[in-house]
Amino acid sequence: MNGAVTRIAASLIALALSAPGLASGGAELPFSYKADTGNQASLQRGAGAFMSYCAGCHSMRMMRYNRIGLDLGIPDDLLKKHLIPAGAKPGDVIKAAMPADSEKWFGRVPPDLTLTARERGPDWIYSYLLSFYLDPTRPTGVDNLVLPGAAMPHVLGGLQGYQALHKAEGEHGHGKPKFELVKAGSLSPAEYKDFVADLTNFMTYAAEPGRNRRISTGWKVLLYVLLFWGLAYLLKQEYWKDVH
Repeated sequence: MNGAVTRIAASLIALALSAPGLASGGAELPFSYKADTGNQASLQRGAGAFMSYCAGCHSMRMMRYNRIGLDLGIPDDLLKKHLIPAGAKPGDVIKAAMPADSEKWFGRVPPDLTLTARERGPDWIYSYLLSFYLDPTRPTGVDNLVLPGAAMPHVLGGLQGYQALHKAEGEHGHGKPKFELVKAGSLSPAEYKDFVADLTNFMTYAAEPGRNRRISTGWKVLLYVLLFWGLAYLLKQEYWKDVH
């Protein structure tokens, strides 16, 4: 019995450790990011980044503007001024500005991004946005290391700049690929990573708005179980102290 439990536990640990690889289709992601959805300032910046650079093509049909304002502490006047596009209402869900025939532009309809962080994980989003590189053979002039053949152009190229990809070196080409910035953007590499971190953080929040509450409740449940176990152990000792 104990052996079976040990094997199950080992399998679960292995699955958890391999989750980033599974999210990337089995390949190791070039970057990692630990989401901090308790950082309200980061989430506010990420919301602004999403509406400025992503909402033109991508929707979040499970997220409403006023829910964002309520959760992130954004007053209604600022919400309407900076996040809600003209013609939309606070109670509306986030819809893309792309026309219905946008499939003709990119070969496919840009996907809804509400649950991307749940499906792929924050590491995947963070790595994807950092991994565009120049490729003259592609229609958009760029490709992506994390998602080869991506139809999406490098919409953040003006911020990051453009980089070249140097293939992996070493025996059998198993070394890590490296990027080299060949055309600077408006942000420094460190500033761009902070920008992408905020955007990733916001998308992680949007995929599960109750994440912080779930984590908080989980710790409380674990504390309760620990205290209950202690009381149950003491009670057991009391009942069995006269049994020889």
